[in-house]
Amino acid sequence: MSLNLHLLRLFATVARTGSFSRAAEVLHISQPAISKSVRDFELQVGCRLLDRGPRGVKPTREGEALARHAVALFAAERAAEEELQAMRGLLRGALRIGASTTIATYMIPEYLGAFNRAHPGIELNILSANTQAIADLMIGHEIDIALVEGLVDDRNLVSDPWRTDAMVLIAAPDHSFAKAKEPVGLDALAGETLIVREHGSGSLQAVTGALQARGIMPARTLEVGGTEAIKQMVAAGVGVAIVSAATIKDQVELGKLKIVELRDFSIERTLWQLKKPGRLQSPAVAAFEKLIRVAEGNPARNRS
Repeated sequence: MSLNLHLLRLFATVARTGSFSRAAEVLHISQPAISKSVRDFELQVGCRLLDRGPRGVKPTREGEALARHAVALFAAERAAEEELQAMRGLLRGALRIGASTTIATYMIPEYLGAFNRAHPGIELNILSANTQAIADLMIGHEIDIALVEGLVDDRNLVSDPWRTDAMVLIAAPDHSFAKAKEPVGLDALAGETLIVREHGSGSLQAVTGALQARGIMPARTLEVGGTEAIKQMVAAGVGVAIVSAATIKDQVELGKLKIVELRDFSIERTLWQLKKPGRLQSPAVAAFEKLIRVAEGNPARNRS
């Protein structure tokens, strides 16, 4: 039996995203079309590949096995495309950049502008997601550059230090923390609602790790899927948050947020570039990496 590679690609996307609707968005086709195609594919291979439920879909045992092969197959396909692209140099082609939400929104736009001016023939594609999602995309050869907020422990990747990022405590201007005349003690967070990023986020990893190391457990935590939403909630008085200093400049200047100085406590985290060992580096990747490294004055240092 020869597998229909088009149907395999549709099935693999559904398996990876866990949802027919999200797969439809990724592939830019209708949800009914994907549902029908996956059913046709199951008939072709002679077994059920997905368990369908009210909360999404999950691969069956057979589906998991096929999905693993699909990842390897399409990674090889993309590797071949990348090698051909590398042969074309910097005159034309595409560069796919995946970055954690904070990095994509606040830290790399200036680099993108500089790269686009220097190499207008290279099409830039930017994908923003949390750290774990970016790592998965890099493993699957779906992006060329991966910049994340959390250290990823995966034997398929190398985590390379990129730059440091200071994180600060923020509160609404009328919060008692904002009105304090002296630095606030860290133990005061034990009585607060701490608004944090979602599971899989590098920001969540940095904040919870630093607090746990000091034995601090906030009274309540509220997970929110994005820094912009966190800032809005803090400004509305829902709680306080610890976020990257790079994300709050405008709101602080407008008086919507206040940076709260903490006594004897600071968080300075490392931001990372993820690489896949042995992967061919295209001229576009090399040029963008040189741009972000020279700008930060931080030469690459490998860490497995």
